[in-house]
Amino acid sequence: MSTGTAAKAATGTTAGTALVTRAGRMGSLARAELTLLGRSKATLFAALFVPLLLPFSLRSTVDDMDLKDSGLSVGAVLLPSSIGFSLIFAVYSSLVSVYAGRREELVLKRLRTGELRDGEILAGAALPAVGIGLAQCLVLTTATAVLLDVGAPQAPHLALLGLVLGLAMWPALAAVTASFSRSVEGAQVAALPLTMVSMIGSGTFVPLEVMPDRIASFCELLPLTPVITLIRGGWTGDLSAYDALGAVATAVAWTVIAVFAVRRWFRWEPRR
Repeated sequence: MSTGTAAKAATGTTAGTALVTRAGRMGSLARAELTLLGRSKATLFAALFVPLLLPFSLRSTVDDMDLKDSGLSVGAVLLPSSIGFSLIFAVYSSLVSVYAGRREELVLKRLRTGELRDGEILAGAALPAVGIGLAQCLVLTTATAVLLDVGAPQAPHLALLGLVLGLAMWPALAAVTASFSRSVEGAQVAALPLTMVSMIGSGTFVPLEVMPDRIASFCELLPLTPVITLIRGGWTGDLSAYDALGAVATAVAWTVIAVFAVRRWFRWEPRR
């Protein structure tokens, strides 16, 4: 074997080993976080059951809406809404409490003294909530599609893209929110504004198609809206390429802003 070939092989082996080691560290952290999550009954209930109950409680409200002019069906409204609820409660709300709680318990500070990097700590702590959110999205999608006869998505790549963007964006937003709270209780209060605005204005309770144009234009800029838009467009097949690109750009912009804010302002020690 030549020197160049050997160097390339060594570099590849080192990179592969580093990747495996990084995944192992994050996996260990995720397992520990899952155990702690199981001990927090309130957080576990909010993550597991609230997203499952909300879509069905919303059914009567959607039935009373005039959806004929918008071209939407009850199923086309409730299916993306159920995924939105999972992202808000199973991922965002639960992770705000997780990040704040681990910071106040000095867990994050101790983890930084080891081999874990900052990004690995935040990502590893987020994995259980993201896994729960993903599982809920799959269950709710299947249940809604069967019970409301929604059928298969017309553009599955758009629905998948919307889900992936949502699962990447909302953990970062949770870390940002936790940065500006002084306690677990304060973190739950801090999460309420974005939670309520997203539920009301992002097309979960009321589709943008039935809103006044000015309000709909503003609501299109909310972080959950592009996720709902892509998933709904994936099922109906009515989303144009221009609107799809706009939704992707909005989601990516929110993710980039959230990551920047985390790097700039995230607190690793208790706020005093």
